[in-house]
Amino acid sequence: MSKIGKQPVKLPEGVTAKITRDLVVVSGSKGSLERKLPHGFSVEEKDGFLTVKPQNNTYSLSPNYGTTRALLANMVAGVSTGWKKVLELVGAGYRAEVTGSSLTLSVGYSHPVKFEAPEGIFIKVEKMLLTIEGTDKEAVGQTAATIRNIRPPEPYKGKGIKYQDEIVRRKAGKAAKTAGGPV
Repeated sequence: MSKIGKQPVKLPEGVTAKITRDLVVVSGSKGSLERKLPHGFSVEEKDGFLTVKPQNNTYSLSPNYGTTRALLANMVAGVSTGWKKVLELVGAGYRAEVTGSSLTLSVGYSHPVKFEAPEGIFIKVEKMLLTIEGTDKEAVGQTAATIRNIRPPEPYKGKGIKYQDEIVRRKAGKAAKTAGGPV
C-alpha cells in the first residue's frame, strides 16, 4: 500500500478533528473545513494524530490511500496556518483594486474585468502583487488560476498576470531584415 497513506497526520495545538462515519471536520484558529471520505476508508484519531485506514487491502483502494491522507494533511495545515498564493501584474498600466470581496482588474482590455471572490477566500492588493489567502488549499489554488487566466503572461514581452515564482519563457521577436539584401 501507499507509503504516504500510512503516515499519520499530526494535529497542532488548537486544532481539533471530529470524525463521523464518512465525514471529517477539522477546526482550528483560521476556521473549519469538512471533507467526505472516499468509499472504503476510515479515519482514526489517537494521541493527537489522524490515521487513514483502508477497510480492506484491495488494489482498488490503493490509488486513493495517499491522496486521502494528503487531503487531510492539507485541511489541518489550512485551519492552523492557512494557504496563500501570490500573483504579479506585469505590464504598463495594469492595475488591481479590491472592494469588499470583489476584485477589479485593468489589464489591457477595453473594459475593467470584475472578479467575485468565493466564500472563504480573501484577496489583498499591494502595488503590483495580488495575495490570495484562505483555509482551503483547493479553493485558493483554483481562485489564483482563474485570476491568472483573465490575462495569462504572453511570451514576447512577458505582460500579463503570473504567479510570483513563475518563470515565463520568452521568445525572440521578428528578426530584423538584413541590410543590403533585396527588398
